[in-house]
Amino acid sequence: MKACVFTLGCKMNEVESASLMQGLEELGYETTDIPSQADVYLINTCAVTAEAEKKSRQAVARLRKFNKDAPVVVFGCAAEHRGEDFSAREGVLFVSGAQAKNRVLELFRAGLQSAGGAHEKFTETEFCELPTPKRTRTRAFLRIQDGCNNFCSYCLIPYLRGRTRSRSAEKIVAEAMACAAKEIVLTGIDISSYRDGETGLGELLLKLKDIKKRIRLGSIEAGLITREFLEQMKSAGNVMPHFHLSLQSGSSAVLKAMNRHYTREEYLEKCALIYEYFPDAAITTDIIVGFPTETEEDFLQSLSVIEEARFARVHCFPFSPREGTVAYRMKDLPASVKKERMGRILNAAEAAEKEYLARFAGQELTALFEEDGGYTENYIRVYLDGAQEGELVKVRLTGYTRDGMMCERA
Repeated sequence: MKACVFTLGCKMNEVESASLMQGLEELGYETTDIPSQADVYLINTCAVTAEAEKKSRQAVARLRKFNKDAPVVVFGCAAEHRGEDFSAREGVLFVSGAQAKNRVLELFRAGLQSAGGAHEKFTETEFCELPTPKRTRTRAFLRIQDGCNNFCSYCLIPYLRGRTRSRSAEKIVAEAMACAAKEIVLTGIDISSYRDGETGLGELLLKLKDIKKRIRLGSIEAGLITREFLEQMKSAGNVMPHFHLSLQSGSSAVLKAMNRHYTREEYLEKCALIYEYFPDAAITTDIIVGFPTETEEDFLQSLSVIEEARFARVHCFPFSPREGTVAYRMKDLPASVKKERMGRILNAAEAAEKEYLARFAGQELTALFEEDGGYTENYIRVYLDGAQEGELVKVRLTGYTRDGMMCERA
């Protein structure tokens, strides 16, 4: 029997799908994540934007084109948000929510014939353990946390993923030690909230310091950045100087309307603190353009913060109203305004990235190579002729190319 697991959305979804594929293989299934002929299809859905939710619904028909007689199992955030939109679709055997994805494996253990097409939601109060996903020789993503307590006014995720819950530090360390990859990315929905008893994220990094691998953090919140945390990170010694520090807007007024718990000034202070401890750090971020309360002056503050924070990379998104959030009740800005602002901020983001890369031309860094290119410790995308997958190489950056820098062996 062959199972096709199709994933939409975030890195956390990708990791969970890889875990489910491992679990299915342990049950005797052949698995693939490429849309193709299969005996059963599993769709891990996303609801972060209306477009992502639309693509999740369309995935049912897309996959059934390969085998119209194969049953479809749907789970994840879009299924949690509007399960009835999936359960009514032809071929869908079972619909589950975003939490307790191990229930999907339980369904397969019990036999698919036991499924009744129900839309089931499960409320998790503890971290949901899944099989360890297959690992590569390069980078592995390790789930340490799930859920979110922040309730940003534009975001559905806390309603779909549930409250924050953390994995035990003991299990995280054991999985990291057993992992063959040379770099481990700690991932979750809000890893800044990680807490196992007295162990916060900084203490967890110290528990991982003797592991002979590069450790990289997933997305974090500004509130995590303190002298104590940065000292813990520096003391660990194997944590890469790359901070994906979520911003969302450069305007304090918009941040307040978004229910983000910091001001523009406080965020910039956190950036300055990072550079004090890690002068060559890459700070990357996300910015939402066209939030309902965003004026032209607010937008100009988002433009200027890109330069002031010295971002290495900026991911920009137009605001997408999500039913069930506070911001959904606000008057949306015209699409033309959002499109025009997106164009301007993308130009600013490109200029900031080039300025960051220019600082390292001619310098020596260490890069870990994947199948197509690699990443330096401060997350510069690099390309080296003849580099092998899994190879850790001392390189010298020589010039711009595509989405990063060309390099030579140092």
